[in-house]
Amino acid sequence: MTTLNTLWARGAEFLGSKYAIMGGAMSWVSEHNLVAAMSNAGAFGVIANGSMPPELLEKEIIATKALTDKPFGVNLIIMHPQLEQLIEVCKRQNVTHVVLAGGIPGGTSIKAIKDYGAKVIGFAPSAIIGRKLIRIGADALVIEGMEAGGHIGPVTTSVLAQEILPVISEVPVFIAGGIGRGEAIVSYLEMGASGVQLGTRFVCATECIAHDKFKEMFIRSAARDAIPSVQIDPEFPVIPVRAIANKATDDFTRCQLEVIAQFRSGELDKKEAQLKIEHFWAGALRRAVIDGDVEHGSVMAGQSVGMVSKIQPTQEIVDELVVQAEDYIASRQKRNCA
Repeated sequence: MTTLNTLWARGAEFLGSKYAIMGGAMSWVSEHNLVAAMSNAGAFGVIANGSMPPELLEKEIIATKALTDKPFGVNLIIMHPQLEQLIEVCKRQNVTHVVLAGGIPGGTSIKAIKDYGAKVIGFAPSAIIGRKLIRIGADALVIEGMEAGGHIGPVTTSVLAQEILPVISEVPVFIAGGIGRGEAIVSYLEMGASGVQLGTRFVCATECIAHDKFKEMFIRSAARDAIPSVQIDPEFPVIPVRAIANKATDDFTRCQLEVIAQFRSGELDKKEAQLKIEHFWAGALRRAVIDGDVEHGSVMAGQSVGMVSKIQPTQEIVDELVVQAEDYIASRQKRNCA
């Protein structure tokens, strides 16, 4: 008889956690309080390094260890100018799992992590890139669809799962983007995934330090409110970011129009114009998460935000997901036996 523990056994063993539920690394949100709470609840918390310097990352890791003796990981952005030093911090603190995000990592970075005994997890937006990541040393993959919050790609989670899961089995694969209930977790596990990654569902955890106004906006919002940022002109590419629509969303559109007009009139050269557009969101996420400015800040959220209805302890959120998954398996087996 199929059980949830059987379905995600490979992922749980890889992470060293009770459940194969990874925490999505959300800048300013996935810090030591939430990360430790997730790991203590049986999931696998992941610290979002973001733009943190090495000394701050080290403090976060130490603070997390003070709150849990369970495994957790660290997410590093490969474009970070101090990536080597950040990896050294992970080595010094014996971080067991390092997630490399933001593109295809270099072989040197992967080797440095694996040489000290940690496992490397990479993001695969296609089967081809997934195979390349495995070839250069990734121990596991995350495939994240456009339903996710923050920076997103162009393909949905369900399509990526169908493309990648049937052809990649050499390493554990975790599914992310748009997952908010246990039934969806079971569906992806049965397709061949080893586990899942959830971020949005945990923003309204009691232990999350996000501002009350930030959490309130999550609770009030429906799936359709979490929209990707719009690119006005293909000559000035914008990496789409999914966030809850607010005044800042409109301001970003206005900013692009104004900057492009300045470029066309000769006031700005192309590089200056591109930088001005890219810098629009600088500090915007912190303004929303920490300061509570949910009108002018960036309220990054995945489309599963529509399934966030209240503030509750992390343990309760994890338990709900597990019960939903187990009930789904049990009800289907009961129907099959009828």
